[in-house]
Amino acid sequence: MSPLHLESSGSADHPLLVLLHGWGSHSGVWESVTADLEKHFHLHKIDLPGHGYSRCQPAEPSDFASTVEAVAAVILMQVSPHRKIMLCGWSLGGQVALAVASRWPSRVQGLLLVAATPCFVGRADWPQGMDVAVLQQFSADLNLNYAKTLQRFLALQMRGSEAGDALLMLLRKELFARGEPSPAALQAGLRMLMENDLRATCRKITQPVWLLHGETDTIAAPAAAIWMQQNIPRAELSLLPGCGHAPFLSHPQAFIEAALAMRYATPQ
Repeated sequence: MSPLHLESSGSADHPLLVLLHGWGSHSGVWESVTADLEKHFHLHKIDLPGHGYSRCQPAEPSDFASTVEAVAAVILMQVSPHRKIMLCGWSLGGQVALAVASRWPSRVQGLLLVAATPCFVGRADWPQGMDVAVLQQFSADLNLNYAKTLQRFLALQMRGSEAGDALLMLLRKELFARGEPSPAALQAGLRMLMENDLRATCRKITQPVWLLHGETDTIAAPAAAIWMQQNIPRAELSLLPGCGHAPFLSHPQAFIEAALAMRYATPQ
């Protein structure tokens, strides 16, 4: 897989925090909280495979990771090999963060999981997931008009969120700010959303974990966050009223407070 686009900012004397965005997005989505984070962290903002500036020209199928573990491996290879890191993952990025922390526990000091879930789709023993037919329809629609499909996904993320209309306009403005994402990468990401089941991984996480979740999230159910709090040994959960699937946008102060709690509670 080709190297991923990475942007660094903040003092190298601060703890290293790696920010991982969600499906169909790019690392520019963190812009509104970057200035506050830079006061306390050395930031690495990464565009996931096929998203933002992490697009290969010409695109090769091998450049689009098909598993969350493959993405995790590439990310860890690109961040500083001599420093421990903290990880903040939003939605699909949260699953990548879990994979990194599980496979390389000595490298990861703490996790901030934002609107994350170990398993996006419902299963016989997992009523906390969404109907797989919703994601299957997104997959089919991508082949017809991926731009409109991404717009619909943004609207779903903002459903139930305070100031949802304003935030939706912001996300729509930023959606193609780094060019058009790879259709192959979008399909690979959807497959990960449909197939990943990281519940067993959650139980193996030894690092302290902060969970930030919206009470009205329609993509990653609040019940999934409650399950993670109960099954990750060192997890703390903040449930935000009037918050949908993007807490760092709708409730930036709560997000910064969670990041600082991780920063100052984790031994350096």
